[in-house]
Amino acid sequence: MTLLPTGAHPVPVDVSLVPELSGLFAPTTAERDIGPLEVVGELPPELDGTYLRNGPNPRFTPIGSYTYPLDGDGMIHAVRIDDGRVSYSNRFVETPALRAEERAGHALWSGLMTMYRPDATEVGAGLAGTRKDLPDINVVRHAGRTLALAEAAPPFALSPELATLGRETFGGALPAGITAHPKIDPRTGELLVFCYGIEAPFLTWSVVGPDGTIRRTPTVVDGVERPTMIHDMAITDRFVVLVVAPYYFDIAAAMSGGSLLTWRPEDGTRIALVPRDGSPTRWLATDAFWCWHLANAFDDGPAPGGAAGAGPGPGGAAGAGPRPDGAAGAGPGPDGAVVVDYVQWDRPGTDDPADEQHAMLVRARLDLGRGTVVRTPAHDRRVEFPRIDDRVLGRRHDRVATIATRPDDPQLADTLVVTDLAGGHDAHWRAPELALGEPVHLPRPGDPDPGHGWWATLAVDRREDVSWFLVLPADDPAAGPVARVRIPVRVPLGLHGVWLPSNR
Repeated sequence: MTLLPTGAHPVPVDVSLVPELSGLFAPTTAERDIGPLEVVGELPPELDGTYLRNGPNPRFTPIGSYTYPLDGDGMIHAVRIDDGRVSYSNRFVETPALRAEERAGHALWSGLMTMYRPDATEVGAGLAGTRKDLPDINVVRHAGRTLALAEAAPPFALSPELATLGRETFGGALPAGITAHPKIDPRTGELLVFCYGIEAPFLTWSVVGPDGTIRRTPTVVDGVERPTMIHDMAITDRFVVLVVAPYYFDIAAAMSGGSLLTWRPEDGTRIALVPRDGSPTRWLATDAFWCWHLANAFDDGPAPGGAAGAGPGPGGAAGAGPRPDGAAGAGPGPDGAVVVDYVQWDRPGTDDPADEQHAMLVRARLDLGRGTVVRTPAHDRRVEFPRIDDRVLGRRHDRVATIATRPDDPQLADTLVVTDLAGGHDAHWRAPELALGEPVHLPRPGDPDPGHGWWATLAVDRREDVSWFLVLPADDPAAGPVARVRIPVRVPLGLHGVWLPSNR
């Protein structure tokens, strides 16, 4: 955390010292519309729709500090497939602060860790003293609205052409904002969200109906007594699942020159199971771990044999692990178990190759009857960005796709890994010449089987300033792409995306 003397103005950061501002991450300031694009191989004729991806992309050189992935202006990248023709476009998410900076021709707001806010002489009375909106993490579509999502703040609505329509507070019902990782229940059409805060209440959850109206206003999650960072969530038919790790906001420390976020592993990690019917939250505790991203969760039956194992399971918790074949027991009663798949870190990650902590795919079984958490690693690869077929969110799934990083560079992922948790094996495809982004599942229209679709990822070519939209068969990802769409510009490495199939 950097504190400036009274009246001081933050200076531009040294871009050469920030890995996420150079190389494959270097931001682009150009907004483009390019097409038709070259396709190497053959696009499946059933594919028709748009892939959208968000990510931090500073319009101007940051001032004061830059913390990836929380800082940076949002930029949406679109790959559109229309009757076999493919095009690319990109647009900044034009927040009020970004528009003020564009008028000034340079950055006016500092990075989060500098805590500088411009006054009225710089940005006018309407924006003076405000924080900068940072809808730069994710993008979703719900109830006809495309939303660029920030971390615990209001999203921004976008038009089909990616024009910024304005801040979205859902008719004023969610003024504090929502998570960057809401979940859309494919059966009810509801959008389930949470929001953490620096001040009480520290954690709330809400529900937006399929028509875009609020079905549940912000509801306090009891049992959270201090401000805590929580990045992602999962849902089941019964619960909202929140991993509450001991990563705390400490404003007093920040104001005295210390860190804004503090890791306290002695407190352990707790998992909140928030009943969607509004009944009291159920809490389970285990050894400390950090989690950026969850793949999915689902309700399960009792442990095999109806009894916990005699000794401690992985992670130090007693209890029986999930069945090897992933099969359910007698069905979830009031104390039925919940299974959660997520990427587990020993602690909040660093970019230091010498840091030997692992980010591995883990399946946790949460036994409500016994109050136990059993964590079982799926494999020992260092992975991130877990995704499933979104059509089965909240229900039992088999396959989880991730990207695995290179041993010599934890920022660079060159391998797609698709893990079959029911069968206990994985398939992988490696492209050392590329830097892969988050995988997204593209269903075959009208076919409910996830194995009959495709996995897609937006990749940066490490040999030249171009990018590729890659489409791999879900039934044999190790075979590599069936189609490679060449984008003749470098799309900076970014964060999360979504496939939006056409409705025709």
